[in-house]
Amino acid sequence: MDIPKFEEFISQYPIYEYRLLDVQELSVHQRVRIICEKECERYNSTWACPPGVGTLKECEDRIRSYTQAIFFSSVAEVSDILNMEEMLETRSAHEELTTQVGQYLEDEGYEIFILSTESCDICRDCTFKEGKPCRYPEKMHPCLESHGVVANEIVEREAMEYQLGGNTILWFSMVLFR
Repeated sequence: MDIPKFEEFISQYPIYEYRLLDVQELSVHQRVRIICEKECERYNSTWACPPGVGTLKECEDRIRSYTQAIFFSSVAEVSDILNMEEMLETRSAHEELTTQVGQYLEDEGYEIFILSTESCDICRDCTFKEGKPCRYPEKMHPCLESHGVVANEIVEREAMEYQLGGNTILWFSMVLFR
């Protein structure tokens, strides 16, 4: 990757921090999938979440088939950090930013795979429950956790910010590429 060219590109966007990662250094954890199954209402309801994304082994193999990743964050401001609806409304700007980073890498000739925030909300009703294929697989970004990736583990290892305090939110994404 041409780092100066990428930094010129990324400086045009509201990316708070980013790190270039060696995919082989990423950890995939079963415990995250257990939390998905036990605590997340999106489990078993969308192609962006387990079990729709495949087994943990399939997800790990998918991740490991790439050599590098850009892991990055963006900041959103809300009037009340406890207002979940307002907080989730800020996610779409981060998802668009994630798509733009992915598009840049594709334009540079890389094959990409995107893992992002939460779960996909492109369609009002996901086709997963109907047993039909995803309508927009090229637009859907599975969540990091669906693949067993723990964002705060990467944040700690890479000395990045995880919380800024006040009424700010940090969203995280990862674009894997080869």
